[in-house]
Amino acid sequence: MEVKSRHHLRSDEIRDLESTLAEQLGVDLDGDTYEFVELEGTKFDLVLVDGDPDVLYLDDEPFLTVRGANAHPPERHVVTVDAGAVSFVSDGADVMRPGIVDATADIDAGDLVVVVEETHGKALAVGRALEDGADLTGDAGKVVESIHHVGDDLFEFTV
Repeated sequence: MEVKSRHHLRSDEIRDLESTLAEQLGVDLDGDTYEFVELEGTKFDLVLVDGDPDVLYLDDEPFLTVRGANAHPPERHVVTVDAGAVSFVSDGADVMRPGIVDATADIDAGDLVVVVEETHGKALAVGRALEDGADLTGDAGKVVESIHHVGDDLFEFTV
């Protein structure tokens, strides 16, 4: 991933970003510096919070990266998977219904979600829910499309 451009966010942009993530996910970023990083050849851009790639923008929608979700654990838009799903999700696989043990009820089909493992609550991936939160558990079918996961280029991104 190559950096196309970088600039510090204005105070009103920071306020908007912080309030959007607080409302959507229940997280308080409270960083000292916010730097927008436009990436070349990817479907998303980043915001470095105090130098860490904690926020991604996908289709102009801010959301936490996997690193960001581990640094600032979200209260909402969370899908929890069992131990059997961890290796698959960590390798970038879409999330299948049988591996899900819980999902927050605030999830609507099309929402971005953080996928966490049940034992320690660590974030493994960010994806897009294909169904509402109440319908994510069950016996069969793909229900979360993976967008970003542990070990991918975005996870390994450094400046």
